[in-house]
Amino acid sequence: MTTVAYQGEPGSNSATAAHTLYPGCAEQPCTSFEQALDAVTLGTADVAVIPVDNSAAGRVADVHHLLPESGLFIIAEHFLAIRFDLMGVAGATVDQVECVRSHVHALGQCRKVLREGGWRTLVSDDTAGAAREVAELGDPRHAALAPPAAAARYGLDVLRAGVEDDPDNTTRFVVLSRDAVVAPDTGRPTMTSLFFSVRNIPSALFKALGGFATSGVNLTKIESYQVGAGLDASRFYVEIEGHPDERHVALALHELGFFSTEVRILGVYPAHPHRSRTAAGAAER
Repeated sequence: MTTVAYQGEPGSNSATAAHTLYPGCAEQPCTSFEQALDAVTLGTADVAVIPVDNSAAGRVADVHHLLPESGLFIIAEHFLAIRFDLMGVAGATVDQVECVRSHVHALGQCRKVLREGGWRTLVSDDTAGAAREVAELGDPRHAALAPPAAAARYGLDVLRAGVEDDPDNTTRFVVLSRDAVVAPDTGRPTMTSLFFSVRNIPSALFKALGGFATSGVNLTKIESYQVGAGLDASRFYVEIEGHPDERHVALALHELGFFSTEVRILGVYPAHPHRSRTAAGAAER
């Protein structure tokens, strides 16, 4: 049985992603992303399932700072449709609600219903934890924004269902392992994630990325991070479409290396089918 570490409590979106990827897995809920990554590093969990981006709220804070130092490898990705219900103690009504609890990202993804209700908000460590807190309080004035599964787990009533602002709300998760599992180059859509640091010379970033343009490699993400207290060292996180064994990708990576002090591949893994569906929808529009 695979043991999966994730940040949050049972009933959270991360727990749903874990069970979707590894049906029947043993859960290892963690209080922080760092603890979830450490569980894999120390061997108490086989993999960690970690959210990295949300279509409404953007990137998940701190995760990309932790990844390069973790020593772990991305072996898969998963896109999960996010649904939030407003839930309260048994017998409560919406009119009784005065305060709504949830994770900061969930509050940001449900602004419309919060604005309509005019409720106070309290930030919890995660969405399922907010549901547990409401159940423990037993006070109809307190409600939680949490995934539908949390209501059943903690014995709460759904006061309003599907209150997320965007019906297409989606979170991307990555699976992290101690060992690199490189997807074979079979011609099927593949993603490559990597970190690099450019040399401290004029136009280094422009030149480093130029190889992707001239080789026809599509960058789907690029983010920068300051390293240490100095202002002369930046680390960049990049995701590209393609496999390092493909000639055009290999050429782009070679040029990247020439203008960088460090290039480290974090993972080579199959592209999730959600990517092709999203691309097809964009083409139709």
